[in-house]
Amino acid sequence: MRNLILSLGILGLFTSCATGPVGGGLYHNIKYGVDISSKTKGGKTGTACQSSILGLFATGDASISAAKANGEIKSVHTVDAESTNIIGVYQKYCTIVTGR
Repeated sequence: MRNLILSLGILGLFTSCATGPVGGGLYHNIKYGVDISSKTKGGKTGTACQSSILGLFATGDASISAAKANGEIKSVHTVDAESTNIIGVYQKYCTIVTGR
């Protein structure tokens, strides 16, 4: 049983749902653009996040819809993302939406 728990813990270190265009094996904290619309200018910002511990337990809603609701945005101008990974123990992914 101990070997199973240890194996799952080590596996968690090498899995990452919070990645972006680049990532660090031990640590990364990056922001990057996902989409832009030329029709609407941004005035409000909404953020929605999800997180994971050891790659075993994950929670949150990082959808564009959740970010729009959190920022009270009706019309989207940009969609960006931010991810953080600390040696696979803690991972976080956020969607950042701007608009009106």
